Amino acid sequence: MSTNSMSKPRVAIIGLGLLGSSLGMALRGKPYRRLAWTRRAEIRTAAIEQNVADEIFYTPQEAIRNADLTVLALPIPQIVSFLRDYAECWQPGSIVTDLGSIKYEIMLAASALPPKVTYIGSHPMAGTEKSGFAAGFAELYQNADVFICPDARATAEQIELIKQFWRQVGGHPAVIDAYHHDEVVARTSHVLHVLASALSTSILDSDDPQYRQDLFRGCATGFRDTSRIASSNPRMWREIIEHNRPAVLAALKEFDLVYSRLKSEIESGDFDGFERDFARGKALRDSWLEYKQRQK
Repeated sequence: MSTNSMSKPRVAIIGLGLLGSSLGMALRGKPYRRLAWTRRAEIRTAAIEQNVADEIFYTPQEAIRNADLTVLALPIPQIVSFLRDYAECWQPGSIVTDLGSIKYEIMLAASALPPKVTYIGSHPMAGTEKSGFAAGFAELYQNADVFICPDARATAEQIELIKQFWRQVGGHPAVIDAYHHDEVVARTSHVLHVLASALSTSILDSDDPQYRQDLFRGCATGFRDTSRIASSNPRMWREIIEHNRPAVLAALKEFDLVYSRLKSEIESGDFDGFERDFARGKALRDSWLEYKQRQK
């Protein structure tokens, strides 16, 4: 990645859905030249008109050949295939990163890159239940933790360049091993989407129209807050869970132990135990809120 102070490093954003378009917006006014490619012609036009990119390319090959840093903002299967299909298109000395929510499998695919092209995976812990170009907004990455997963070829200087890139859009980067990353996000993100979907179905599903209407009336802010991510893209979450299945299953088993203990306490009338466990959950969440507050 170029560090020439006389020219801006060129960042190619491949894919302009929620994550890619938000990144383009967040980079407005930052010391980078924003290149972009996306499959749909109308989105390429909108990206220029709405100042999401400085320059649009009509093929991915053109975009990445001109890039110092490439950001793959694509679904996980497409990231994997892109790394393999276009491995020979990157210029020597360039860096490739991605925004995928799993890292180990993507890192294996990145082994197809030439020796002088460096892969350093990224996973910003940011997103919404919405998707697509129109859902993007410049503040998406503000105060977001960003996992950085470098491969063995990455130098300390290259890792620092990626960290600085994420700091420019408000992120808080931290280096982590790719395999450990997948275990962590299975617990902190992936399982949450499984639970939110199950919660929404168990609460709202009924064949009786009148009863379902009563259920709808009975749901207020508590349901809204705990079920929000159930509105996420089902295809995207099928792909994420499918590509991180062992870690997700392990995390679900851990959840089941805690859930079963709470259920057992209710069944047996052990409400002292229930209160202690409930208080433990409250204390942990309050500690997390304090952590996020310190980041601002």
